[in-house]
Amino acid sequence: MGQRTFGATESGAEASLLTIAHPSGIRAAVTNLGATLVSVEVPDAAGTMGEVVLGWPRTVDYSAHANCYLGSTVGRFGNRIARGKFSLDGQSFQLCTNNTPGGIACHLHGGDGGFHRRLWTIEEVRADAVRFRYFSAEGEEGYPGNLTATVTYRVGPGRELTWTAEAVTDATTIVNLVHHPYWNLSGGTVTTIDHHVLQLFAAAFLPVTEGLIPTGEVRSVDRTLMDFRRPHAVAGRTGAGGYDHCWVLDRPADGKAMILAARLSEPESGRVLEVSTNQPGIQFYDGKHLDVSALGHTGIAYGARAGLCLEPQNFPDAPNQTGFPSCRLGPSEVYTSRVNYKFPLP
Repeated sequence: MGQRTFGATESGAEASLLTIAHPSGIRAAVTNLGATLVSVEVPDAAGTMGEVVLGWPRTVDYSAHANCYLGSTVGRFGNRIARGKFSLDGQSFQLCTNNTPGGIACHLHGGDGGFHRRLWTIEEVRADAVRFRYFSAEGEEGYPGNLTATVTYRVGPGRELTWTAEAVTDATTIVNLVHHPYWNLSGGTVTTIDHHVLQLFAAAFLPVTEGLIPTGEVRSVDRTLMDFRRPHAVAGRTGAGGYDHCWVLDRPADGKAMILAARLSEPESGRVLEVSTNQPGIQFYDGKHLDVSALGHTGIAYGARAGLCLEPQNFPDAPNQTGFPSCRLGPSEVYTSRVNYKFPLP
């Protein structure tokens, strides 16, 4: 484990960069700015270590391009809430609206001052794990209740990286903490993910309005460009106009077990990523709007489709959709979201 200064945040406070590793062949770097995953290195088919997530070498780049959410933990509610409004126990709440797809305002990823822009407390550091904690006061970005959240990154056998988010509250609120890394498994040798091959273990998806808010329908992927039940090259499916949608995972009745949600592979390097989760959905975003001048890990600026996101989560706009899984958290409950990233050898 290593720890060093990562640079000053917008408030002037110093962020830290912490490195964790496991002998199975995985190294990761994380920062307490946004509980963010900065780097993951794993071997290719020839055993050569390479970078597989998009990231920047300086805190200032994360602050300047915060709306990319590169590797961040987003919350309190990741993804979109229509018009930034919801009701809870008969009381109406208005959150900030910081996104306008199709010219229609919504609340996105916790707002302009969401968890991705906050400096988290470093609570525990080990050779293979780091835990961060953040206290979100009642009224922050318009949310009810004082919320305490923790995020733990852990590397382990089989080249696995696990992100675990937990939260407790003193008053009923809504929670949907989401991890937002951009993956490119080439090891820094290819600047787009078009040649990556994706499989999603989901027979249904959530259609959206022009404002990217779910309509409430759960629709079969049959005979649509949303059907990734069999592996498909990402470039071969661009007829859908790009992807920023939530799929409904094929989940057993218990609703809590870890299940395989997605498998991503990159043919030239031979690297494979398997994503498992305890959440009901997964958002696939193909990075079509990336356009950042700041130079990343390999000295390359990140343009459109430089990386893709696979984000396990509750469904977008769940506070306003009675047919969706509940995102409600009460004072006697513990919220837990877990994502496991595994890199099996070819």
